[in-house]
Amino acid sequence: MLSALVTALRTLTIFSVPGKDSKSFSTSLFWFPVVGLLLGLLQAALGYTLHLFAWDELSAAIVVLGGIALTRAMHADGLADLCDGFWGGKTREAALRIMKDPNVGSFGAIALAALMLLKWIAVLKLIELGAFTFIAAGVLLARLVQVLLASALPYARSEGGTAHAFVNGAGWLHMAAASLLTLSILFPLLQGDLYAFVIAVVAALAAAVMIGRLSQKKIGGVTGDVLGAGSELTEVLVWIAGALYFH
Repeated sequence: MLSALVTALRTLTIFSVPGKDSKSFSTSLFWFPVVGLLLGLLQAALGYTLHLFAWDELSAAIVVLGGIALTRAMHADGLADLCDGFWGGKTREAALRIMKDPNVGSFGAIALAALMLLKWIAVLKLIELGAFTFIAAGVLLARLVQVLLASALPYARSEGGTAHAFVNGAGWLHMAAASLLTLSILFPLLQGDLYAFVIAVVAALAAAVMIGRLSQKKIGGVTGDVLGAGSELTEVLVWIAGALYFH
């Protein structure tokens, strides 16, 4: 199982960790919540530390940029590709072809700009309210949503692709284990605040349902871009929900 953790860390972060990758990449999905917690705590700690010495506006910007740096902008790139493909391609085949294009189009650029703006606003409010653990909660739940999408939907590309090894073999066991682990971490992370817990979970599930239904309709399943987009949408929805709750 340690090899699965190595794969999860190498896939979701910039960290170069020693060890061998898992033979079955889908087993790394069990560890996605742990990696999400690590990333979330790093971003929350970054926001808290900068909050002590700098403007909250700058602190929020660094938290958002830090999340991009820690993940090599992989998930943000997925959101851009998804928006270009889903709104630029009139057919399933066209959407998949556009999503594979490394160039960012108009829809992708607009989506990235909107994402960064909304994230910055939400994180700024969370920092002002001192709700640093909710920053970590959004990142944690974003990785759970990746597991839910990978486990619930088939891989959309018949020829395979980057995320095929993760989606292939994923199922209800991965979904259940990751969900239980995430929820067991989330409640104490939010200091036992039941309302905050429920709000965060509902926001994450809303993101999962929206991306999942849209992807199933547009391309009949998921790709790596879909998983990345699901992660980004979850973070921003959870952070906005938290900012509204604590306000």
